[in-house]
Amino acid sequence: MEKISSENWPLWEVFIRTRQGLDHKHAGSLHAADAQMALENARDVYTRRNEGISIWVVESKYIHASSPEEAASFFDPANDKVYRYPTFYQLPDELKNI
Repeated sequence: MEKISSENWPLWEVFIRTRQGLDHKHAGSLHAADAQMALENARDVYTRRNEGISIWVVESKYIHASSPEEAASFFDPANDKVYRYPTFYQLPDELKNI
């Protein structure tokens, strides 16, 4: 196994959930030797004032994204499916947070 020095630590993306029931949001990036170090560094850097209740870290090389140049063709198939839009459904008055 190759030893990783601090000069070439992998880049990690950090996601923080601020309150129960909310989504994790991307907070930023940091370099760390492994997942445990990334979690601890993310806690120290991004939740200094108790902003979070949950932290996810993902090594950047494992994130794959669509290309903005291909957005029209990539997302086009969803445009003809109106039932996917929340305005298509009638919601009961009791539902407040959808």
